[in-house]
Amino acid sequence: MNAPASEPAPASEPIPVSRAVDHGLAKLLPDVDRRRAWLLTVDGAPQSYVDLDDPTHLEFEYARRLGHVLDCAAGEGRPLDVLHLGGGALTLPRYVAATRPGSRQHVVDADRALLALVAEHLPLPAGPAITVHAADARQWLEAAPDDSADVLVADVFGGSRVPAHLTTEAYAREADRVLRPGGCYAANLADGAPFTFLRSQVATFRAVFAQVALVAEPGVLRGRRFGNAVLVASQGDLDVPELARRTARDAFAARVEHGAGLRRFTGDARAVTDAGAVDSPEPPGGSFSVG
Repeated sequence: MNAPASEPAPASEPIPVSRAVDHGLAKLLPDVDRRRAWLLTVDGAPQSYVDLDDPTHLEFEYARRLGHVLDCAAGEGRPLDVLHLGGGALTLPRYVAATRPGSRQHVVDADRALLALVAEHLPLPAGPAITVHAADARQWLEAAPDDSADVLVADVFGGSRVPAHLTTEAYAREADRVLRPGGCYAANLADGAPFTFLRSQVATFRAVFAQVALVAEPGVLRGRRFGNAVLVASQGDLDVPELARRTARDAFAARVEHGAGLRRFTGDARAVTDAGAVDSPEPPGGSFSVG
């Protein structure tokens, strides 16, 4: 008599990972609803969400809006040279690699230990040209070649705050230098009413770039809650109608402020100098934290 076939071993459940990194305590938390999806937090603040099986899945609202900006940056599928300031779990570099094969991407993040954690537990697939650098974002930008990027994505947070040296007119001019003619800058920012920080960022980039837009959930723009806003800037023509269509159709609908509406929002805010720069405001308790 033949022995009964053995039952296949059950797939092991993903296990949360906690590790001290250079700028806090990082945790990788598995998503129970998606088999190989992970949430990255640092000191309780969500930093990234990535689905290793589906890199086109963007979970966070701000990431979806940055994805829409990337989708509008050039014709569908066309490869881009992208510089990412801020790495996290490399969500957007994975997205670009999946939606625009052949793109060349550089990712800069100052937290060397965090980059090592992501490389160990959420490794990049073989093939895409994604190069990761452990460095300060502004120092890297200042050393980058002229006209070397089609898109520059800034998503740099020290905990829950954007560092002051990445908010100034001098920084914006470096971004403009590195972008190719007609290239696009997109930054994830966070603020709430009365929007002192966000208004100053719009004024700062309007002092450098010909076109500036702001993408956010209407409740955030009306001052009902603290939240994320994506600032978009270019010396060329921004495809505001297409960006507005994409963000309005999104599961997390957003509004695009541009032109006269954005000028009204900005009011008398002035561009930020290096001498006067401060970090973005601390979010109210519980705004972004997770258990």
